[in-house]
Amino acid sequence: GGQILRVCTALSCLRGLPLRVRRIRAGRSQPGLRPQHLSGLEMIRDLCDGKLEGGEIGSTEITFTPGKIKGGTHIADTKTAGSVCLLMQVAMPCVLFAASPSELRLKGGTNAEMAPQIDYTVMVFKPIVEKFNFTFNCDIKKRGYYPQGGGEVVVQMSPVKELSPINLTERGIVTKIYGRAFVAGALPIKLAKDMSAAAVRCIRKEIRDLYINIQAVREPDDQAFGTGSGIIIVAETSTGCLLAGSSLGKRGKNSDKVGIEAAEILLRNLKHGGTVDESLQDQLIIFMALAKGVSRVKSGPITLHTQTAIHFAEQLTKAKFTVTKSEEEDPSKDTYIIECQGMGMVNPNL
Repeated sequence: GGQILRVCTALSCLRGLPLRVRRIRAGRSQPGLRPQHLSGLEMIRDLCDGKLEGGEIGSTEITFTPGKIKGGTHIADTKTAGSVCLLMQVAMPCVLFAASPSELRLKGGTNAEMAPQIDYTVMVFKPIVEKFNFTFNCDIKKRGYYPQGGGEVVVQMSPVKELSPINLTERGIVTKIYGRAFVAGALPIKLAKDMSAAAVRCIRKEIRDLYINIQAVREPDDQAFGTGSGIIIVAETSTGCLLAGSSLGKRGKNSDKVGIEAAEILLRNLKHGGTVDESLQDQLIIFMALAKGVSRVKSGPITLHTQTAIHFAEQLTKAKFTVTKSEEEDPSKDTYIIECQGMGMVNPNL
């Protein structure tokens, strides 16, 4: 799958290990590389002066030989609604260990199915991943939706000497719930208001005493390409945890249903008692593997994506992961502790 490709290419680039991946997306209706996978691979190849064989659409096998990671400006354009957030996932660990600051210009879909929305990346992923002791700037130049894409996001970051481990084991209590319901292009603002209202009603059934602020917004025409709608809702806790639920509108899907779907995902993630939601879980694995020292994260049920990320991180780094059922006072809670002895990757350029 695409995730194995992303994790392994990033780690191959960082470790300087040549890589061959076979049977790429073999079980899919359109097997092999899709435009977003290929543009991600090409960006990694360019940012480390590597060699890529089998780099064409539909290819089910690639060979990648990395070189030295360099900073500067790198462009990846899926020319489709392929997710810019997935492009960011593959490139970010690499440029952290570059020789100089980097700017990634990522073009494609900003709010796409089967991938984190850019709002999730900015509102949840960014503040949590920066606990590994680095910062990045993410500027949404233009939003792009299915099917054409056409969005652009610019990410700027400076390299680090090494990453610090994280300890996310205390959930705390939920202190605020906020979010944004958006429409763009030909859709009326009423749809955003309906999504927001339906989500608030749904959350109210479970959480009565908190003010819930989900703004309904219409994306400015000069900052959005195409027509799209969706919602993201974030719960923030007393210990600084951020958990979210999100959903996208599509033709024929009732806007109330979109709002309720996002609310139900959020409530499900609040129920398990972990400190991260199911979308963030696997995105932290590669950083835990690279960090120096022991990282600990309390999560809900372990997703297949997380199991996969752990498997390949252990294969390609010297990191060691253990996943244990959390010894909770409340046995009904399905929580786990993901612990990692990181490899302590050091940036040779700094």
